[in-house]
Amino acid sequence: MTTTATDPQAPTLRPDAVGFLDTLVIGLAATSPAYSLAAVLGPIVALVGVHAPGVLLASFLPMLLIAGAFAALNRVDPDCGTTFSWVTRALGPWTGWMGGWAIAMTGVLVLGSLAEVGVRFTLLAAGLDGWAGSTPVVMGLSVLLVVVMAAICVRGTELSARLQNGLIVAQTVALAVFAVVALVRGLRGTSPLGGLTPEWSWLDPFGSGGAALTSGLLLGVFAYWGWESAVNLTEETRDPLRAPGRAGIWSTVALLVTYLGVATAVLAFAGTGWLAGNADEEEAVFALLSTRVLGGWDWVVLVAVATSAIASTQTTIIPASRTGLSMARRAALPRRFASISPSHRTPDVSTWWVAGIGVVWYVGVGLISENALYDSITGLSLLIALYYALTGLACAVYFRRQLFSSVRNLLLLGVGPLAGAAMLAWLLVLSVRDLADAENSYTGQAWLGVGPPLVIGIGVMAAGAVLVLWWRRRDARFWQERPSTYAG
Repeated sequence: MTTTATDPQAPTLRPDAVGFLDTLVIGLAATSPAYSLAAVLGPIVALVGVHAPGVLLASFLPMLLIAGAFAALNRVDPDCGTTFSWVTRALGPWTGWMGGWAIAMTGVLVLGSLAEVGVRFTLLAAGLDGWAGSTPVVMGLSVLLVVVMAAICVRGTELSARLQNGLIVAQTVALAVFAVVALVRGLRGTSPLGGLTPEWSWLDPFGSGGAALTSGLLLGVFAYWGWESAVNLTEETRDPLRAPGRAGIWSTVALLVTYLGVATAVLAFAGTGWLAGNADEEEAVFALLSTRVLGGWDWVVLVAVATSAIASTQTTIIPASRTGLSMARRAALPRRFASISPSHRTPDVSTWWVAGIGVVWYVGVGLISENALYDSITGLSLLIALYYALTGLACAVYFRRQLFSSVRNLLLLGVGPLAGAAMLAWLLVLSVRDLADAENSYTGQAWLGVGPPLVIGIGVMAAGAVLVLWWRRRDARFWQERPSTYAG
């Protein structure tokens, strides 16, 4: 395979900056577990009732299979560009470029919204409800938070890891306190909302029927998205061939345990009626529920969601910036994006570009309509499913000469990644079908005859197609690369 040469004297990302536990924490934080669960639990319950834990369990399967593909590919190509680099090697530069573009744009689209949730819930936890209800205040503080988090990312991966360690502890403790109290009160029958007695049948994802299960899985996949940030740190991690991949896999397992525990506790306390009735409140479900569960200690849950969103604001920058760095090193983007700070050994230019474009998108779309901003987040499901599915396919293609050398290789390098890719491709098609209906959007208004999230998702990829054609005319070196297979 032909690759673009790099300057051996150019600064590189700092090796051995973080360890396995640091990357595990960053993988967890990138998913924003408290925020993600708060956002999807109500809608999932509205769809499948008490089988919400089962849907979260079923959503875990494709994530685990794709995490296995990430780990396998990272062992032979520890590149911080992850999907971009691997898909380019296996499927060629055109597909690889679009996969890298999808990763970068998911970070851009969601960055400002995560910051807004962090700011709003911090203000609520501090009792500043008036500020939390002021759009100019919240938007201004959200932009400031993005800038601060980008600056921390530029200052160093070690500093980022230390901050994430503190935030994940605060988030986990707060979420655990909420879940334990909710479960105990539900089991004792002291819940003001009635509650339910937990049953093993709740783990059956098929109890609610096919259509509801499909819609629930779309939400579940979004809840797990983000764990691959751990693998984007591969060039900065000790034991880079194994630790990042293991961190990605264990991140998905830790998320599964967290989601099942909290979902069961919330159902035991609130039952299905209250959750389904407040499903349109999104992440505010936990804010509404916290007072009923903890009384005067409701700030604990607000802190959980706030720290979750703040942590994810930072970790969302990591995969997008390092993908941009990797693409620029291979001449798939302008060389300027390959800049690495000589003093901090971080991708400074690509980090600030991700933050800058994210702020412009957040402010621009937010000024048009808050609902349009939510629609842009919904459109993420298309990009997420796309680059995860491409990674699973790339794994099977790249290792195809090793698949039949052992049963283990066949299952872990072929069947598993292909099954995960097929599931996500199926969900991608269903997402397109559902998002085509404007009634499924926040605005409720059709854009170009379809739902706004579909227009935004397709529009982002169309913009990528225009950009890639323009850049190829400027510099065709990247397109000289040819697909290859792993030779062992």
